Amino acid sequence: MRDYDEVTAFLGEWGPFQRLIFFLLSASIIPNGFNGLSAVFLAGTPEHRCRVPDTANLSSAWRNHSVPLRLQDGREVPHSCRRYRLAAIANFSALGLEPGRDVDLEQVEQEGCLDGWEFSQDVYLSTIVTEWNLVCEDDWKAPLTVSLFFVGVLVGSFISGQLSDRFGRKNVLFVTMGMQTGFSFLQIFSRNFEMFALLFVLVGMGQISNYVAAFVLGMTIKLEDWRMLLLALTVPGLLCAALWWFIPESPRWLLSQGRFKEAEVIIHRAAEINGIVVPSTIFEPSELQDLSSKKQQSHSILDLLRTRNIRMVTIMSIILWMTISVGYFGLSLDTPNLHGDVYLNCFLSAVVEVPAYVLAWLLLQYLPRRYSMATALFLGGSVLLFVQLVPSDLYYLSTVLVMVGKFGVTAAFSMVYVYTAELYPTVVRNMGVGVSSTASRLGSILSPYFVYLGAYDRFLPYILMGSLTILTAILTLFLPESFGTPLPDTIEQMLRVKGIKYRQTPSHTRMLKDSEDSPTVLKSTAF
Repeated sequence: MRDYDEVTAFLGEWGPFQRLIFFLLSASIIPNGFNGLSAVFLAGTPEHRCRVPDTANLSSAWRNHSVPLRLQDGREVPHSCRRYRLAAIANFSALGLEPGRDVDLEQVEQEGCLDGWEFSQDVYLSTIVTEWNLVCEDDWKAPLTVSLFFVGVLVGSFISGQLSDRFGRKNVLFVTMGMQTGFSFLQIFSRNFEMFALLFVLVGMGQISNYVAAFVLGMTIKLEDWRMLLLALTVPGLLCAALWWFIPESPRWLLSQGRFKEAEVIIHRAAEINGIVVPSTIFEPSELQDLSSKKQQSHSILDLLRTRNIRMVTIMSIILWMTISVGYFGLSLDTPNLHGDVYLNCFLSAVVEVPAYVLAWLLLQYLPRRYSMATALFLGGSVLLFVQLVPSDLYYLSTVLVMVGKFGVTAAFSMVYVYTAELYPTVVRNMGVGVSSTASRLGSILSPYFVYLGAYDRFLPYILMGSLTILTAILTLFLPESFGTPLPDTIEQMLRVKGIKYRQTPSHTRMLKDSEDSPTVLKSTAF
């Protein structure tokens, strides 16, 4: 009995057809990059101060001193959420008293922004923050919108697998693309924060492929009104609809549904594009029933905790993925808070990912996994801790350090997928990577509030993210080294976590020897 890989081996592994499908699928996830980090601009918070009504009977001197000052980054700036009590300063103005000379401003009673806020338009004409006054007592709502988006991603990741198995990979891919685009478009017409946040959850659910490499393209769009920005970001999703006629259904899924003729048509097309002569018979009649009914041994998520070793690998993987995700998305969302032009900073934050991916690819090809991961994490974490030591007048150096931190975390993020897949055995590999990926999404949900802590201390997000990243780098050194070793097929064949003593059993020794005689190589196929 031949499996699918054996049946389709005549196509080759990386021919013109496989490359075509790869690039078409890559194009289909470009809107993911737009939607994933669009909140960097949609939820941007401009400088603001309490509004003083034009009808207030104040002299020009009192109008200029109607808002108390506070210390920020070593300089005095108007308070964002307080003003002097309007009735009191109107009385002082009527009496002809001057602020600072006749009246001690520190003794004047204060009140909240009862008449709303005035927002600076130096960077943004409007955002959801200025639209619905998500500042001061409601400033927690802005990071909540980002967290809710990632909640949608988390929910979508749970249901997308079942939907793909039931209705087909291609159908679900394009339905979720339409879901992303459609609900993003509806967000333009949001009448309040609650409507916008609910639609953002649905956009996240549509974005089941949580890749953000397309951010390099998406964040170079410079639109200052949040509704126009959303409109621009939905256009690529509409263009991607044309890919329906070029991306085929998965032959594997068609075979699992008993649709053999359709699978053969796609395989024939692939062979034609690759310039390969198709065998007279692709599937032997005796194999057809077996291919559609073949079942693998059933395993549950509890198997990830069955033995001490796999339990330790699972716990360490969850911590690793969650910390990397907090660092990656935290640094991405925090870039508007850096000194300098917000658009340039976000562009640099995206561009720095390109060499990080190249470096990660080279490290995966030639160097051990543990040391590559630990080095990238140490680099990212240590430079983030140094940010607080940079003098305030050298803000360009701070930006450089943050970008280097993003470089290290991004390299680690791209390597962790391969490393985790190599640690788990075949029988639970998908579940192991799935649980780790879920932890990553939980980290992305928490990341906006790491950025939010910057409102209390500008360096606190960097201190927390840097410390967690370094601790995780140390933890990584205790994971097994999978570079150059055969992939385990069973839980008993898994490589051992460092620093823990195990009792060696004859069966384990025999299985390790068998795996060395018949090593399995981790590779991807076209379908």
